[in-house]
Amino acid sequence: MKRTLILTSALVAIAASAQAQDKQVNLLSWGGAYGNSHVQAYAKPFEEKTGIKVSIADADNPATPLKAQVEAGNVTTDVASVEYADAVRLCDEGLLEEIDASILVPAADGTAATDDFIDGAVTDCFVGTDVYSMILAYDDSKFADAKPSGPADFFDTAKFPGKRTMRKGAKFNLEFALMADGVAPDKVYETLGTPEGVDRAFKKLDTIKKDVIWWEAGAQPPQLLADGEVSMAFAFNGRIFSAAQAEGKPFKIVWDGQIYEMEGWVVPKGAPHLETAKEFIAFSTSPEPQARAAEFISYGPPRKSAAALVGNIEGSDVPMGPNLPTFAENMKQALASNLDFWVDHDAELNERFNSWLAN
Repeated sequence: MKRTLILTSALVAIAASAQAQDKQVNLLSWGGAYGNSHVQAYAKPFEEKTGIKVSIADADNPATPLKAQVEAGNVTTDVASVEYADAVRLCDEGLLEEIDASILVPAADGTAATDDFIDGAVTDCFVGTDVYSMILAYDDSKFADAKPSGPADFFDTAKFPGKRTMRKGAKFNLEFALMADGVAPDKVYETLGTPEGVDRAFKKLDTIKKDVIWWEAGAQPPQLLADGEVSMAFAFNGRIFSAAQAEGKPFKIVWDGQIYEMEGWVVPKGAPHLETAKEFIAFSTSPEPQARAAEFISYGPPRKSAAALVGNIEGSDVPMGPNLPTFAENMKQALASNLDFWVDHDAELNERFNSWLAN
């Protein structure tokens, strides 16, 4: 009888193991330092806890291949990391599964997850993972005396010589250009909502067009700075921070004029492993993994209870808090990316941007 029980227990364990191996999560991320935070804070701990394999692929912007997969009826992704505005647009187009908020893990004190997230971080098709920002960054070794201190300096190639690098697209650049032209952060979208405001933004971009190297992947700006091809970058704060911290690069971040937004998880319609996708989302958006991710890259956790759990920069004794976009001091001249504006105007403004760039 004892032998039978042992054999039965072994068979149950083998069956459970096989079942876990049959399950998997195909994650589409952004690569680089940001992708590494997903690996270290989410994928590895999830695999250790559940035995479910997480396979990760990278894209310059996961929203693009995700949309293509669903429209082609050939979905290989289970969970993808996308920008907030892309999540809303894809959801409106019926390309995403709805995510039931009841699957999300409560805070340690019992607070419901929906009350623990900052406003807007949980929608029908989206659960926030981090708050990131686009910031002005510069190579400190290039400027011996005066240092760049805000958007206007980015556009001042006489006082601050050298090439610049900016993301190839309308979003963020138009807002940044208006702030450089003297528009206060709280008036940017009011201005950009008029034809005259759009013209003003492009006119400002005209002033440095010949001095800009356009980037498409988040890893490019720190590399362009490191190679000496540019002296300033308008880039994701976490990518610049990681290069400065991990590689000892003389890069400085200017928080005035930062434009912040959320990224988070979405599930495409027809995800091949829908149930395990939900398990992964529930695990990775709980407070501890979100705080842990912030220790690898300087993006703020969107869960309120996670903020106090963020410790030191990974591998150091330096607190991460002051390096996060959401740190109080860093928010003084910050601009929140306007979700509704970009859902409504992304296509037309990018069409104009591409035409402007081609000419």
